[in-house]
Amino acid sequence: MIEAVPSRLEGAPHQVRRRWSDEFKAQAVAEAMQPGASVSAIARRIGVDPSQLFTWRRNARQQSAGPLAKVTDGPLPGGATTKCVAVEIAIGDAVIRAGTEIDEAYLVRVIRAVRSA
Repeated sequence: MIEAVPSRLEGAPHQVRRRWSDEFKAQAVAEAMQPGASVSAIARRIGVDPSQLFTWRRNARQQSAGPLAKVTDGPLPGGATTKCVAVEIAIGDAVIRAGTEIDEAYLVRVIRAVRSA
């Protein structure tokens, strides 16, 4: 008869699972989302696996994407005001950043190209 034992096998490496604070993750993701940033280089510098940082970044994009919202100029809750100067569109893992001066037809072509890639 074989008995199941919930302990580690002898000789198996003991690895403690590391826990990262939300602040650490947010800072790493913010740096990784900067235009031209190398996610792999950032991950090596801060001591995490690049795939982990890519996952944190993807999760942050998915959380912030939500349903499409209407962007308008004007007052925000609390009396603050906003002036829309750029828009960021996330399609899968691709992010399109465009200023308000971009031609609509050109932006449509770019979005179609990203979706078909």
